[in-house]
Amino acid sequence: MEERKIETKCVQGGYTPANGEPRQIPIIQSTTFKYATSEEMGKLFDLEASGYFYSRLQNPTCDTVAAKICELEGGTAAMLTSSGQAANFFAVFNIASCGDHVISSSTIYGGTYNLFAVTMKKMGIDFTFISPDCTREELDAAFRPNTKAVFGETIANPALTVLDIEKFADAAHAHGVPLIVDNTFATPINCKPFEWGADIVTHSTTKYMDGHGSAVGGCIVDAGKFDWAAQADKFPGLCTPDESYHGVTYVERFGKEGAYITKATVQLMRDLGSVQSPQSAYLLNLGLESLHVRMERHCSNALKVAEYLESNDKVAWVEYPGLKSCKYHELAKKYMPNGTCGVVSFGIKGGREAASKFMKNLKLAAIETHVADARTCCLHPASSTHRQMNDAELKAAGVSAELVRYSCGIENAEDLIDDIDQALKNI
Repeated sequence: MEERKIETKCVQGGYTPANGEPRQIPIIQSTTFKYATSEEMGKLFDLEASGYFYSRLQNPTCDTVAAKICELEGGTAAMLTSSGQAANFFAVFNIASCGDHVISSSTIYGGTYNLFAVTMKKMGIDFTFISPDCTREELDAAFRPNTKAVFGETIANPALTVLDIEKFADAAHAHGVPLIVDNTFATPINCKPFEWGADIVTHSTTKYMDGHGSAVGGCIVDAGKFDWAAQADKFPGLCTPDESYHGVTYVERFGKEGAYITKATVQLMRDLGSVQSPQSAYLLNLGLESLHVRMERHCSNALKVAEYLESNDKVAWVEYPGLKSCKYHELAKKYMPNGTCGVVSFGIKGGREAASKFMKNLKLAAIETHVADARTCCLHPASSTHRQMNDAELKAAGVSAELVRYSCGIENAEDLIDDIDQALKNI
């Protein structure tokens, strides 16, 4: 049978029930699993047999949903985490440690920037942040002998810059390191980073994949293509015995298709415990079943809203990769020909005060510190998440005082535009 299309994978991927088994994936809400003998359990601890013994490492419900996301992305192995933050942390920390260096696009989610620039810096990992618009020469110049990975977001939150995946992947591979791409905003419905050279993909499944604001979660997917053994000196954690786990050498035991995720599971998840609950995984799967339908509507609504905003004289600027006027439009057409995401960033003339009034006037869109939901929501950073900053500090942080991040849900586009229109008129 030919490989199933992505719409079918959304609905049926990861789980095929046998006769008499539940049609919906079962929630295995258990911390532990019973065995008849210690020898049987010992084989699991030694990674000589497959199975479950403690849900901090693996759980059948979580593994089923991870398998579906793995299918959607076209990877060879995947794992769920407790959040998107945990996914990005594990993805980098799995191959970088104290004394190492990582290159990251500068236009990434603020929480991820803080994770890299503050928390992981305290752990001894140094990050260089480089513009996604950099030249190949500028990118090459950022590499050091101790560089272990390159990181970027398919579509940055909230800047909406589009990563030139091929450029970043080619540079990473030329220097013997993998490219890690956060594909949260585009989702595998609109972009397949592995097809353009990425090696690891992460997600905040809290966003479009869940789609209903029901459960926080994250996911890491490995393409299974990066040859860790060819760069054994750079990645000793994968290519030399792990004495904390019975001396297993991950690349030797699991090959390039499974070494990375296995290490992240039996080492990082074991020690740090950022596990997704089976209940959350179940809710995530319900969201995944409609992801392909919802993304089409999110993108359609966002384009209509962006076009309306671009024509409104009270709006100073609009950033949306689907607009022909956007500097990232051609890159978006290359990597995401069927649509980008449902988030539109724009600035309102009159600065912080006008934007704040606009937010107060909205009747349909909810003010939330959330994004990528079935329900339309929006945020004015200058009066909420960044309210402690003055206009000069906001500009330095790359968040202008007039910026509004508007996440289009799956409602009727005309209703969204009518709501925005009345909110602008009443400033």
